Amino acid sequence: MATQNQQIPLQIRKIIFEKFNDPNLRFTNDEVFDVLKQSGLDSSLTIDDMEPYFEQLHKEGLIRPIAQNFTTQYFKIFDVVERFDCKSCHLEICLGKLEPRTCPNAACKAPI
Repeated sequence: MATQNQQIPLQIRKIIFEKFNDPNLRFTNDEVFDVLKQSGLDSSLTIDDMEPYFEQLHKEGLIRPIAQNFTTQYFKIFDVVERFDCKSCHLEICLGKLEPRTCPNAACKAPI
């Protein structure tokens, strides 16, 4: 079973799909963090704790950083994000159109 921290990148992907799914739209780590907190994120986590997850999503090809102001980072997606159901781990996942069709769940990584 994945821990909450292992699920954070998947949760961020879903938030981006639902709220910021336009390559011309910019969004911040603060906006995503607020949605995570409303969804029951561990209250001991801070915005600074989220930086590795956003870096991971950048390395995976979902988002690109466009600016930063102190702890606020601004991002855009590379292309539209699509929703899939992974037949291996049975999770709902969200991938950018330009990303490899591999499950982003760290415990799965099955082809989509």
